[in-house]
Amino acid sequence: MGYVHIDSHAVTINTSGKTISVEEVAKAFFLMEPPGWISMLFKIRNRIVGVFGLKTTDGDGAKQPSEFKLEVGQKIGFSKVYSKSANEVIFGEDDKHLNFRVSLFLDQQSPGENNIVISTAVQFNNWLGRLYFLPVRPFHALIVKSMLRGVAKEISK
Repeated sequence: MGYVHIDSHAVTINTSGKTISVEEVAKAFFLMEPPGWISMLFKIRNRIVGVFGLKTTDGDGAKQPSEFKLEVGQKIGFSKVYSKSANEVIFGEDDKHLNFRVSLFLDQQSPGENNIVISTAVQFNNWLGRLYFLPVRPFHALIVKSMLRGVAKEISK
């Protein structure tokens, strides 16, 4: 196993006594509209990495609520669901340059008070993976935290 980058971010949300499920968390994560600056960064990323034959997010996988079943093996975006339990979903993808996994973990403290934790593990397969992650690293935490805030906002509606 090569070099690995690991991080984790959490938010506590109050759902006014309503119990939520990890499926609701995952649905909010995948189906919410990301902020414009994140969409722009992904468009730039897709243009650059496409030249090197790496996977892109353009037109891959389910993005419609009717197609969202969150089953192990299902493609969502350019990721695949690897594992699902009552309180966690793990998804990710393997590519030539790196493999990544993301855990969406729901920790219910009490009815209506929930911690949502997003953890990321990135394994670099070669020098291209390390090179790829250099410009990504400064934005990675900002993107994950922004997505986490979006999930919390979506679920709190």
